[in-house]
Amino acid sequence: MISIPNSKEETLHSKDNTIISYRTIGTGPAVIVIPGALALAKDFDKFAYELSHHFTVHTIDRRGRAESGPRGEDYSIIKECEDIEALREQTQAKYIFGHSFGGFIALEAARNNKYIQKVAVYEPGVSIDQSVDMNWASECETQLSQQKYLDAFISFAQGINPETTGKAPRWLLKIILPIAIKKAERQQKYHLLAGTILEHGEAARLDNTYENYQEIGADVLLISGKDGNATGAGRSVSHLATVVPSAKMELFPKLDHFGPEKKPKEVAKSVSSFFLGI
Repeated sequence: MISIPNSKEETLHSKDNTIISYRTIGTGPAVIVIPGALALAKDFDKFAYELSHHFTVHTIDRRGRAESGPRGEDYSIIKECEDIEALREQTQAKYIFGHSFGGFIALEAARNNKYIQKVAVYEPGVSIDQSVDMNWASECETQLSQQKYLDAFISFAQGINPETTGKAPRWLLKIILPIAIKKAERQQKYHLLAGTILEHGEAARLDNTYENYQEIGADVLLISGKDGNATGAGRSVSHLATVVPSAKMELFPKLDHFGPEKKPKEVAKSVSSFFLGI
């Protein structure tokens, strides 16, 4: 088993003075990594390590996570972009990688940003034709208030993936998920779930605004996994390819939505080659 060197924990203050924590590893040109909805920076340690062979990698703990400050009552995608811009200014990063909702943030942050040269996103959580459906949110919030955390997580999982997880009976998921997902990981997801509702609400609010990504001057790598035609995040890649001025697509037919976490070496190799221009 490969030993992963420890990342250096660092912090900065965002535009609204919120403390933002991030993990740094490696040497070379700076790269910002943006985790998705239910993830922490540490979940991308292996991915960051693989990138660190060529880059200095800064993985952000988005607001509301780990040592970063709270989301705030005025939370929005604008706040997320301000956090990324603060990190970009501090690290002078020209490259950004985002996974899922983190990919959505990466694309928003790259709009009209002359300092960002390359963006790689893995199944970005962009809402197209209401692909981010919020009909599950009310039930999920109620279950969270009743401390029915597994039920709330199932409501979320089925709501955002109606064509995959959504087809499975709830009773079956209540048996399978506690076995398939380790307790510590489940507890993390439960803890982040309330904030995830807010995040998905932002994606839904910006439904069908993806043509704004014509404003991205950076080169963009759009990555999808094997479920690219069965999930909203996967399908977003082909739509985005039609509007982003300088974009190319890449498919990983054996990887699912969590490819960067499950198969970090494989995805990082592709992203590194893209950033290096080889």
